[in-house]
Amino acid sequence: MLMRLFQRPNCLLNRRNRYQLLTTLLINVISISHGIGIGWLSPILRKLQSDSPVGFEVKSEFEISWVGSMLGMGSVTGNILIGCLLGRLGSKRCLLLIAIPHSCLWILVYFAQSVEYLYVGRLLAGICGGGMYIVHPIFLSEIADANIRGTFSAMVMLSVNVGVLVGYIMGTHLPYYSIPFMVLILPVCYLVSVLLFIKESPMHLIRIGKYSAAERSFRYYKNIKDSDNIHHQNRAMEEFEIMKIALTKGDPLQDAITFKDFCTRPALKAYGPALVLMIANQFSGLFTMVNYMSDIFANSGSTMDPDTCSIIIGAVQILGTYVTTLLCDICGRKLLMLVSTAGVAISLATFGCFTKYAETHDVGEYSWVPLLLMSMDIFLGNIGLVGCFFVSLVEMFPVKIRAKATSMAIVVCSSFVFVMLNIFPICMKQWGISATMWSCAGVTALSFLYFTFFMKETKGKSMLDD
Repeated sequence: MLMRLFQRPNCLLNRRNRYQLLTTLLINVISISHGIGIGWLSPILRKLQSDSPVGFEVKSEFEISWVGSMLGMGSVTGNILIGCLLGRLGSKRCLLLIAIPHSCLWILVYFAQSVEYLYVGRLLAGICGGGMYIVHPIFLSEIADANIRGTFSAMVMLSVNVGVLVGYIMGTHLPYYSIPFMVLILPVCYLVSVLLFIKESPMHLIRIGKYSAAERSFRYYKNIKDSDNIHHQNRAMEEFEIMKIALTKGDPLQDAITFKDFCTRPALKAYGPALVLMIANQFSGLFTMVNYMSDIFANSGSTMDPDTCSIIIGAVQILGTYVTTLLCDICGRKLLMLVSTAGVAISLATFGCFTKYAETHDVGEYSWVPLLLMSMDIFLGNIGLVGCFFVSLVEMFPVKIRAKATSMAIVVCSSFVFVMLNIFPICMKQWGISATMWSCAGVTALSFLYFTFFMKETKGKSMLDD
Protein backbone atom coordinates (compact mmCIF):
# COMPACT_ATOMS: atom_id res chain seq x y z
CA MET A 1 0.00 0.00 0.00
CA LEU A 2 2.85 2.35 0.88
CA MET A 3 4.56 1.61 -2.46
CA ARG A 4 1.32 2.38 -4.33
CA LEU A 5 1.16 5.71 -2.48
CA PHE A 6 4.72 6.59 -3.56
CA GLN A 7 3.83 5.74 -7.16
CA ARG A 8 0.98 8.28 -7.33
CA PRO A 9 1.92 11.19 -9.66
CA ASN A 10 1.04 13.83 -7.01
CA CYS A 11 3.09 12.16 -4.26
CA LEU A 12 6.12 14.34 -3.51
CA LEU A 13 8.24 11.23 -2.87
CA ASN A 14 7.29 9.71 -6.22
CA ARG A 15 10.51 8.70 -8.03
CA ARG A 16 9.92 11.32 -10.76
CA ASN A 17 9.38 14.12 -8.22
CA ARG A 18 12.27 13.53 -5.83
CA TYR A 19 14.81 15.93 -7.32
CA GLN A 20 12.11 18.54 -7.75
CA LEU A 21 11.37 18.18 -4.02
CA LEU A 22 15.07 18.30 -3.10
CA THR A 23 15.53 21.47 -5.15
CA THR A 24 12.47 23.09 -3.56
CA LEU A 25 13.75 22.33 -0.05
CA LEU A 26 17.25 23.63 -0.81
CA ILE A 27 16.23 26.94 -2.36
CA ASN A 28 13.85 27.57 0.54
CA VAL A 29 16.72 27.70 3.02
CA ILE A 30 16.99 31.37 2.05
CA SER A 31 13.20 31.69 2.51
CA ILE A 32 13.54 30.51 6.11
CA SER A 33 16.41 32.92 6.70
CA HIS A 34 14.40 35.78 5.15
CA GLY A 35 11.47 34.89 7.42
CA ILE A 36 13.75 35.12 10.47
CA GLY A 37 14.68 38.64 9.36
CA ILE A 38 10.97 39.55 9.21
CA GLY A 39 9.87 37.92 12.48
CA TRP A 40 12.91 39.08 14.44
CA LEU A 41 11.83 42.71 14.11
CA SER A 42 8.53 42.37 16.01
CA PRO A 43 9.94 41.61 19.51
CA ILE A 44 13.18 43.54 18.92
CA LEU A 45 11.30 46.71 17.92
CA ARG A 46 9.53 46.76 21.31
CA LYS A 47 12.90 46.34 23.04
CA LEU A 48 14.42 49.17 21.00
CA GLN A 49 11.61 51.50 22.09
CA SER A 50 12.57 51.14 25.78
CA ASP A 51 15.46 49.45 27.61
CA SER A 52 17.31 49.12 24.29
CA PRO A 53 19.99 46.38 24.08
CA VAL A 54 22.07 48.61 21.77
CA GLY A 55 23.41 52.14 22.08
CA PHE A 56 20.32 53.87 20.68
CA GLU A 57 16.51 53.79 20.95
CA VAL A 58 13.76 53.85 18.31
CA LYS A 59 10.97 55.93 19.81
CA SER A 60 9.23 58.19 17.31
CA GLU A 61 6.40 57.04 15.05
CA PHE A 62 8.49 58.23 12.10
CA GLU A 63 11.43 55.98 12.98
CA ILE A 64 9.21 52.98 13.75
CA SER A 65 7.30 53.28 10.46
CA TRP A 66 10.49 53.69 8.42
CA VAL A 67 12.27 50.77 10.07
CA GLY A 68 9.25 48.69 9.09
CA SER A 69 8.64 50.11 5.63
CA MET A 70 12.24 50.02 4.35
CA LEU A 71 11.60 46.32 3.79
CA GLY A 72 8.98 47.29 1.20
CA MET A 73 11.29 49.76 -0.52
CA GLY A 74 13.99 47.10 -0.70
CA SER A 75 11.46 44.63 -2.02
CA VAL A 76 10.62 46.92 -4.94
CA THR A 77 14.35 47.27 -5.66
CA GLY A 78 14.85 43.50 -5.51
CA ASN A 79 11.86 42.89 -7.78
CA ILE A 80 13.16 45.25 -10.45
CA LEU A 81 16.77 44.07 -10.16
CA ILE A 82 16.05 40.34 -10.38
CA GLY A 83 13.24 40.90 -12.89
CA CYS A 84 15.76 42.56 -15.23
CA LEU A 85 18.49 39.98 -14.62
CA LEU A 86 16.44 36.77 -14.64
CA GLY A 87 16.18 36.46 -18.43
CA ARG A 88 19.85 37.32 -18.90
CA LEU A 89 21.52 35.43 -16.07
CA GLY A 90 19.06 32.59 -15.56
CA SER A 91 17.49 31.31 -12.35
CA LYS A 92 20.57 29.69 -10.81
CA ARG A 93 22.71 32.84 -10.84
CA CYS A 94 19.81 34.91 -9.53
CA LEU A 95 19.29 32.38 -6.74
CA LEU A 96 22.94 32.87 -5.77
CA LEU A 97 22.70 36.66 -6.04
CA ILE A 98 19.89 37.12 -3.50
CA ALA A 99 21.99 35.64 -0.69
CA ILE A 100 24.42 38.59 -0.78
CA PRO A 101 22.13 41.39 0.50
CA HIS A 102 20.63 39.02 3.04
CA SER A 103 24.06 38.27 4.52
CA CYS A 104 24.82 42.01 4.66
CA LEU A 105 21.60 42.54 6.67
CA TRP A 106 22.89 40.54 9.62
CA ILE A 107 26.33 42.15 9.49
CA LEU A 108 24.65 45.58 9.76
CA VAL A 109 22.40 44.38 12.60
CA TYR A 110 25.45 43.31 14.58
CA PHE A 111 27.41 46.53 14.03
CA ALA A 112 24.39 48.89 14.32
CA GLN A 113 25.32 52.23 15.93
CA SER A 114 22.15 54.16 15.06
CA VAL A 115 18.68 53.65 13.60
CA GLU A 116 20.10 54.34 10.10
CA TYR A 117 21.92 51.00 10.25
CA LEU A 118 18.53 49.31 10.69
CA TYR A 119 17.08 51.31 7.79
CA VAL A 120 19.80 50.01 5.46
CA GLY A 121 19.60 46.49 6.92
CA ARG A 122 15.86 46.31 6.33
CA LEU A 123 16.37 47.70 2.81
CA LEU A 124 18.81 44.85 2.10
CA ALA A 125 16.39 42.32 3.60
CA GLY A 126 13.75 43.66 1.23
CA ILE A 127 16.09 43.33 -1.77
CA CYS A 128 16.64 39.67 -0.87
CA GLY A 129 12.91 39.05 -0.36
CA GLY A 130 11.90 40.98 -3.49
CA GLY A 131 14.33 38.98 -5.60
CA MET A 132 13.27 35.74 -3.95
CA TYR A 133 9.58 36.37 -4.65
CA ILE A 134 10.45 36.81 -8.34
CA VAL A 135 12.88 33.96 -8.96
CA HIS A 136 11.41 31.25 -6.69
CA PRO A 137 7.87 31.06 -8.18
CA ILE A 138 9.10 31.29 -11.79
CA PHE A 139 11.91 28.76 -11.26
CA LEU A 140 9.61 26.28 -9.48
CA SER A 141 6.89 26.66 -12.13
CA GLU A 142 9.48 25.75 -14.80
CA ILE A 143 10.89 22.63 -13.11
CA ALA A 144 7.82 21.20 -11.33
CA ASP A 145 5.12 18.95 -12.80
CA ALA A 146 1.69 20.57 -13.09
CA ASN A 147 0.06 18.25 -10.54
CA ILE A 148 2.49 19.25 -7.74
CA ARG A 149 3.40 22.81 -8.80
CA GLY A 150 0.95 24.39 -6.37
CA THR A 151 2.36 22.41 -3.45
CA PHE A 152 5.94 23.40 -4.25
CA SER A 153 5.01 27.07 -4.71
CA ALA A 154 3.16 27.06 -1.39
CA MET A 155 6.34 25.76 0.26
CA VAL A 156 7.95 29.16 -0.38
CA MET A 157 5.55 30.89 2.01
CA LEU A 158 5.58 27.89 4.37
CA SER A 159 9.36 28.29 4.65
CA VAL A 160 9.08 32.06 5.17
CA ASN A 161 6.54 31.44 7.95
CA VAL A 162 8.81 28.87 9.61
CA GLY A 163 11.46 31.58 9.58
CA VAL A 164 9.04 34.15 11.02
CA LEU A 165 8.28 31.85 13.97
CA VAL A 166 11.98 31.23 14.55
CA GLY A 167 12.53 35.00 14.34
CA TYR A 168 9.82 35.65 16.95
CA ILE A 169 11.40 33.10 19.31
CA MET A 170 14.99 34.30 18.77
CA GLY A 171 14.06 37.97 19.11
CA THR A 172 12.18 37.26 22.34
CA HIS A 173 14.56 34.90 24.12
CA LEU A 174 18.09 35.38 22.73
CA PRO A 175 20.56 38.23 23.27
CA TYR A 176 20.58 40.82 20.48
CA TYR A 177 24.20 40.21 19.45
CA SER A 178 23.92 36.40 19.34
CA ILE A 179 21.23 36.32 16.65
CA PRO A 180 23.22 37.64 13.62
CA PHE A 181 26.00 35.07 14.06
CA MET A 182 23.52 32.19 14.31
CA VAL A 183 21.42 33.25 11.32
CA LEU A 184 24.41 33.87 9.01
CA ILE A 185 24.93 30.09 8.90
CA LEU A 186 21.79 29.76 6.74
CA PRO A 187 22.80 31.91 3.72
CA VAL A 188 26.23 30.24 3.71
CA CYS A 189 24.61 26.77 3.61
CA TYR A 190 22.20 28.03 0.94
CA LEU A 191 25.03 29.28 -1.31
CA VAL A 192 26.85 25.95 -1.08
CA SER A 193 23.64 23.99 -1.78
CA VAL A 194 22.72 26.04 -4.86
CA LEU A 195 26.23 25.75 -6.26
CA LEU A 196 26.40 21.98 -5.80
CA PHE A 197 22.85 20.67 -6.30
CA ILE A 198 20.76 23.15 -8.32
CA LYS A 199 20.74 23.00 -12.13
CA GLU A 200 19.47 25.76 -14.38
CA SER A 201 15.85 25.49 -15.49
CA PRO A 202 15.49 23.52 -18.77
CA MET A 203 13.08 26.16 -20.11
CA HIS A 204 15.67 28.92 -19.66
CA LEU A 205 18.38 26.79 -21.31
CA ILE A 206 16.11 26.15 -24.29
CA ARG A 207 15.40 29.87 -24.64
CA ILE A 208 19.13 30.66 -24.88
CA GLY A 209 19.80 27.79 -27.31
CA LYS A 210 21.65 25.38 -24.98
CA TYR A 211 19.65 22.31 -25.96
CA SER A 212 22.05 19.64 -24.69
CA ALA A 213 22.28 21.31 -21.28
CA ALA A 214 18.50 21.73 -21.29
CA GLU A 215 18.03 18.00 -21.92
CA ARG A 216 20.42 17.14 -19.06
CA SER A 217 18.56 19.51 -16.78
CA PHE A 218 15.19 18.06 -17.80
CA ARG A 219 16.42 14.50 -17.15
CA TYR A 220 17.77 15.57 -13.75
CA TYR A 221 14.56 17.21 -12.56
CA LYS A 222 12.36 14.40 -13.89
CA ASN A 223 14.83 11.82 -12.48
CA ILE A 224 15.31 10.04 -15.81
CA LYS A 225 18.27 7.60 -15.75
CA ASP A 226 20.05 5.97 -18.68
CA SER A 227 19.33 2.63 -17.02
CA ASP A 228 15.56 3.24 -17.03
CA ASN A 229 13.16 1.29 -19.21
CA ILE A 230 13.49 2.59 -22.78
CA HIS A 231 9.73 3.08 -23.09
CA HIS A 232 9.74 5.19 -19.92
CA GLN A 233 12.64 7.28 -21.23
CA ASN A 234 11.00 7.86 -24.62
CA ARG A 235 7.69 8.88 -23.07
CA ALA A 236 9.41 11.33 -20.73
CA MET A 237 11.59 12.79 -23.47
CA GLU A 238 8.48 13.39 -25.60
CA GLU A 239 7.57 15.99 -22.97
CA PHE A 240 10.95 17.62 -23.46
CA GLU A 241 10.48 17.77 -27.24
CA ILE A 242 7.02 19.31 -26.83
CA MET A 243 8.51 21.92 -24.48
CA LYS A 244 11.37 22.58 -26.90
CA ILE A 245 9.04 23.04 -29.88
CA ALA A 246 6.72 25.32 -27.88
CA LEU A 247 9.59 27.55 -26.76
CA THR A 248 11.48 27.71 -30.08
CA LYS A 249 8.73 27.86 -32.71
CA GLY A 250 8.53 30.93 -34.92
CA ASP A 251 10.89 33.76 -35.77
CA PRO A 252 12.84 35.03 -32.71
CA LEU A 253 12.33 38.62 -33.88
CA GLN A 254 8.59 38.08 -34.20
CA ASP A 255 8.49 36.26 -30.87
CA ALA A 256 10.23 39.09 -29.02
CA ILE A 257 7.91 40.55 -26.39
CA THR A 258 6.31 43.83 -27.49
CA PHE A 259 3.72 46.16 -26.00
CA LYS A 260 1.04 44.47 -28.15
CA ASP A 261 1.63 41.20 -26.28
CA PHE A 262 0.48 42.94 -23.09
CA CYS A 263 -2.75 44.00 -24.83
CA THR A 264 -3.94 40.60 -26.07
CA ARG A 265 -7.29 39.32 -24.85
CA PRO A 266 -5.81 36.68 -22.46
CA ALA A 267 -3.44 39.31 -21.01
CA LEU A 268 -6.15 41.91 -20.46
CA LYS A 269 -8.39 39.34 -18.79
CA ALA A 270 -5.57 38.53 -16.34
CA TYR A 271 -4.90 42.08 -15.11
CA GLY A 272 -8.11 42.55 -13.09
CA PRO A 273 -7.84 39.35 -10.99
CA ALA A 274 -4.08 39.89 -10.56
CA LEU A 275 -4.56 43.44 -9.26
CA VAL A 276 -7.33 42.45 -6.84
CA LEU A 277 -5.21 39.52 -5.66
CA MET A 278 -2.32 41.90 -4.88
CA ILE A 279 -4.59 44.41 -3.14
CA ALA A 280 -6.17 41.66 -1.03
CA ASN A 281 -2.77 40.14 -0.24
CA GLN A 282 -1.37 43.39 1.18
CA PHE A 283 -4.28 45.60 2.27
CA SER A 284 -5.79 42.75 4.26
CA GLY A 285 -2.84 43.54 6.55
CA LEU A 286 -1.68 39.93 6.78
CA PHE A 287 1.99 40.62 6.05
CA THR A 288 2.04 44.00 7.80
CA MET A 289 0.64 42.56 11.02
CA VAL A 290 3.41 39.95 11.10
CA ASN A 291 5.93 42.81 11.35
CA TYR A 292 4.03 44.66 14.09
CA MET A 293 2.40 41.70 15.87
CA SER A 294 3.77 42.45 19.35
CA ASP A 295 2.57 46.07 19.17
CA ILE A 296 -0.88 44.93 17.99
CA PHE A 297 -1.32 42.64 21.00
CA ALA A 298 0.04 45.33 23.35
CA ASN A 299 -2.78 47.64 22.15
CA SER A 300 -5.55 45.03 21.86
CA GLY A 301 -6.82 45.18 25.46
CA SER A 302 -5.40 41.75 26.24
CA THR A 303 -3.29 41.24 29.37
CA MET A 304 -1.40 38.31 27.84
CA ASP A 305 2.31 38.80 27.07
CA PRO A 306 2.54 40.31 23.54
CA ASP A 307 5.73 38.43 22.63
CA THR A 308 4.26 35.09 23.71
CA CYS A 309 1.15 35.81 21.63
CA SER A 310 3.37 36.60 18.64
CA ILE A 311 5.13 33.24 18.96
CA ILE A 312 1.77 31.44 19.04
CA ILE A 313 0.70 33.37 15.93
CA GLY A 314 3.93 32.31 14.23
CA ALA A 315 3.03 28.66 14.85
CA VAL A 316 -0.52 29.20 13.55
CA GLN A 317 0.92 30.82 10.42
CA ILE A 318 2.99 27.71 9.71
CA LEU A 319 -0.08 25.52 10.17
CA GLY A 320 -2.01 27.66 7.68
CA THR A 321 0.60 27.44 4.94
CA TYR A 322 1.11 23.72 5.61
CA VAL A 323 -2.61 23.18 5.01
CA THR A 324 -2.15 25.05 1.71
CA THR A 325 0.56 22.62 0.60
CA LEU A 326 -1.91 19.76 1.24
CA LEU A 327 -4.98 21.33 -0.39
CA CYS A 328 -3.71 23.65 -3.15
CA ASP A 329 -3.56 20.93 -5.82
CA ILE A 330 -6.66 19.12 -4.50
CA CYS A 331 -9.24 21.85 -3.80
CA GLY A 332 -7.86 24.33 -6.31
CA ARG A 333 -6.81 27.97 -5.96
CA LYS A 334 -10.22 29.66 -6.18
CA LEU A 335 -11.90 27.77 -3.35
CA LEU A 336 -8.98 28.42 -0.99
CA MET A 337 -9.02 32.12 -1.95
CA LEU A 338 -12.74 32.39 -1.18
CA VAL A 339 -12.43 30.66 2.19
CA SER A 340 -9.38 32.79 2.98
CA THR A 341 -10.84 36.20 2.13
CA ALA A 342 -14.15 35.48 3.87
CA GLY A 343 -12.39 34.23 7.00
CA VAL A 344 -9.97 37.18 7.16
CA ALA A 345 -12.79 39.72 6.73
CA ILE A 346 -14.86 38.17 9.54
CA SER A 347 -11.89 37.73 11.89
CA LEU A 348 -10.61 41.30 11.49
CA ALA A 349 -14.08 42.84 11.80
CA THR A 350 -14.62 40.92 15.04
CA PHE A 351 -11.13 41.84 16.31
CA GLY A 352 -11.97 45.50 15.71
CA CYS A 353 -15.24 45.15 17.60
CA PHE A 354 -13.49 43.55 20.59
CA THR A 355 -10.79 46.23 20.81
CA LYS A 356 -13.48 48.95 20.57
CA TYR A 357 -15.43 47.30 23.39
CA ALA A 358 -12.23 46.94 25.44
CA GLU A 359 -11.74 50.73 25.39
CA THR A 360 -14.71 51.25 27.72
CA HIS A 361 -15.10 47.90 29.50
CA ASP A 362 -12.99 45.56 31.60
CA VAL A 363 -12.17 42.54 29.45
CA GLY A 364 -9.53 41.00 31.70
CA GLU A 365 -11.23 37.60 31.81
CA TYR A 366 -11.46 37.59 28.01
CA SER A 367 -7.76 38.32 27.35
CA TRP A 368 -7.60 35.19 25.19
CA VAL A 369 -10.09 36.59 22.64
CA PRO A 370 -7.61 38.79 20.68
CA LEU A 371 -5.24 35.82 20.40
CA LEU A 372 -8.06 33.57 19.16
CA LEU A 373 -9.30 36.12 16.60
CA MET A 374 -5.81 36.94 15.33
CA SER A 375 -5.04 33.21 15.10
CA MET A 376 -8.17 32.75 12.95
CA ASP A 377 -7.16 35.71 10.79
CA ILE A 378 -3.60 34.48 10.24
CA PHE A 379 -4.59 30.82 9.72
CA LEU A 380 -7.35 31.55 7.22
CA GLY A 381 -5.26 34.22 5.49
CA ASN A 382 -2.38 31.81 4.99
CA ILE A 383 -4.43 28.99 3.44
CA GLY A 384 -5.27 31.18 0.45
CA LEU A 385 -4.22 34.82 0.24
CA VAL A 386 -0.67 34.06 1.36
CA GLY A 387 -0.11 30.38 0.57
CA CYS A 388 -1.64 30.43 -2.94
CA PHE A 389 -0.59 33.97 -3.85
CA PHE A 390 2.47 33.27 -5.98
CA VAL A 391 1.23 30.17 -7.78
CA SER A 392 -2.07 31.93 -8.62
CA LEU A 393 -0.28 35.06 -9.85
CA VAL A 394 2.09 33.12 -12.11
CA GLU A 395 -0.71 31.00 -13.58
CA MET A 396 -2.95 33.98 -14.43
CA PHE A 397 -0.72 35.42 -17.16
CA PRO A 398 -0.27 34.15 -20.76
CA VAL A 399 2.93 32.19 -21.39
CA LYS A 400 4.65 34.78 -23.60
CA ILE A 401 4.48 37.60 -21.05
CA ARG A 402 4.39 35.42 -17.93
CA ALA A 403 7.88 36.19 -16.60
CA LYS A 404 7.69 39.92 -17.39
CA ALA A 405 4.11 40.35 -16.20
CA THR A 406 4.75 38.41 -12.99
CA SER A 407 7.83 40.53 -12.29
CA MET A 408 5.90 43.76 -12.85
CA ALA A 409 3.00 42.52 -10.72
CA ILE A 410 5.30 41.69 -7.83
CA VAL A 411 6.91 45.16 -8.14
CA VAL A 412 3.42 46.64 -7.71
CA CYS A 413 2.77 44.29 -4.79
CA SER A 414 6.06 45.31 -3.16
CA SER A 415 5.01 48.95 -3.53
CA PHE A 416 1.88 48.04 -1.59
CA VAL A 417 4.12 46.39 1.04
CA PHE A 418 6.04 49.65 1.44
CA VAL A 419 2.83 51.69 1.74
CA MET A 420 1.25 49.34 4.29
CA LEU A 421 4.36 48.97 6.45
CA ASN A 422 4.73 52.76 6.47
CA ILE A 423 1.14 53.76 7.24
CA PHE A 424 0.03 50.89 9.51
CA PRO A 425 1.65 52.16 12.76
CA ILE A 426 0.52 55.70 11.90
CA CYS A 427 -3.06 54.49 11.32
CA MET A 428 -3.05 52.61 14.63
CA LYS A 429 -1.91 55.80 16.37
CA GLN A 430 -4.24 58.22 14.57
CA TRP A 431 -7.36 56.11 13.94
CA GLY A 432 -7.01 53.55 16.70
CA ILE A 433 -6.61 49.81 16.33
CA SER A 434 -10.35 49.19 15.81
CA ALA A 435 -10.77 51.44 12.76
CA THR A 436 -7.52 50.11 11.28
CA MET A 437 -8.76 46.51 11.54
CA TRP A 438 -12.17 47.41 10.11
CA SER A 439 -10.49 49.06 7.11
CA CYS A 440 -8.49 45.91 6.38
CA ALA A 441 -11.64 43.81 6.82
CA GLY A 442 -13.54 45.98 4.33
CA VAL A 443 -10.88 45.60 1.62
CA THR A 444 -10.82 41.83 2.13
CA ALA A 445 -14.63 41.55 1.99
CA LEU A 446 -14.71 43.39 -1.35
CA SER A 447 -11.98 41.08 -2.64
CA PHE A 448 -14.11 38.08 -1.66
CA LEU A 449 -16.96 39.38 -3.81
CA TYR A 450 -14.64 39.95 -6.77
CA PHE A 451 -13.08 36.49 -6.53
CA THR A 452 -16.53 34.91 -6.33
CA PHE A 453 -17.61 36.26 -9.70
CA PHE A 454 -14.44 36.93 -11.70
CA MET A 455 -11.59 34.66 -10.59
CA LYS A 456 -10.95 31.58 -12.75
CA GLU A 457 -9.59 28.28 -11.49
CA THR A 458 -6.05 27.55 -12.75
CA LYS A 459 -5.37 24.24 -11.01
CA GLY A 460 -3.50 21.85 -13.35
CA LYS A 461 -2.87 24.52 -15.97
CA SER A 462 0.11 23.79 -18.23
CA MET A 463 2.90 26.38 -18.13
CA LEU A 464 2.85 26.29 -21.96
CA ASP A 465 -0.82 27.37 -22.12
CA ASP A 466 -2.28 30.89 -22.04
